[in-house]
Amino acid sequence: MKNLQNLDIQSLEEHAKVIRRHVIRMIAKAGSGHPGSSLSTVDLLVALFYKKLRHNPQLPTWPDRDRFILSKGHGCPALYATLAEQGYFSVDNLDTLRQFGSILQGHPCMKTTPGIEISGGSLGQGLSVGLGIALAAKLDKKDFRTYVMLGDGEIEEGQVWEAAMAASHYKIDNLCAIIDQNGLQIDGFIHEIMSSHPIPEKWRGFGWHVIEINGHDYQSILAAYDDAEKIKGQPTVIVAKTVKGKGVSFMENHVDWHGKAPSREETERALAEMR
Repeated sequence: MKNLQNLDIQSLEEHAKVIRRHVIRMIAKAGSGHPGSSLSTVDLLVALFYKKLRHNPQLPTWPDRDRFILSKGHGCPALYATLAEQGYFSVDNLDTLRQFGSILQGHPCMKTTPGIEISGGSLGQGLSVGLGIALAAKLDKKDFRTYVMLGDGEIEEGQVWEAAMAASHYKIDNLCAIIDQNGLQIDGFIHEIMSSHPIPEKWRGFGWHVIEINGHDYQSILAAYDDAEKIKGQPTVIVAKTVKGKGVSFMENHVDWHGKAPSREETERALAEMR
């Protein structure tokens, strides 16, 4: 099992900078992808994979591993970069994003990519799968936990709320949802397209324990993961306020960067900001 529990917050921030640089390079080389949606998740992923998740990169299908599901599958460049840095596959593979025959497709594929739990792409489905996995763990008397990351635009999907209702009803306390609340979706701001606000109150209404945090503050993120593990008798959702395009000034909070690749000049500018 990969054990980096002794890393301090400054070290985590440095790892996040490496991940963000990978994301920019990957998408630029591919000529397509979702930089904004990837960059907003990096700190949440680094805190989870480097400090909390029980996993083994040398044994990706280890039965007792914690499970992580990226329901907002278009943000997979950040997950791919995290998995590569953790040792699931060579960092060199990151240069093949979205290429024909690559193990790193534009949306996660569990058949080709070590560390990917479910094939994703269609929004709104990840929480249902995560619920099934968490319920199976209960039935099998296993102690692993399941984490599912969703976008705040994604939770406009009705299937999310069916899963939320079922998880609460069955008291699935080994399930933790993480909402990447970056405020934007493909067509604009959430509140203008189809408002999912107030997000915390909705999840409380569905019977979940709710933790609200700054999704770029490592102390808050780590405390939330620890708190979620202690909650018994109900599932937990971490509502993480994030910035779309975090770490690149000209991408931050701009809907244009939901799904396009930076030019060579823009790539150089972005990478210079993350030195």
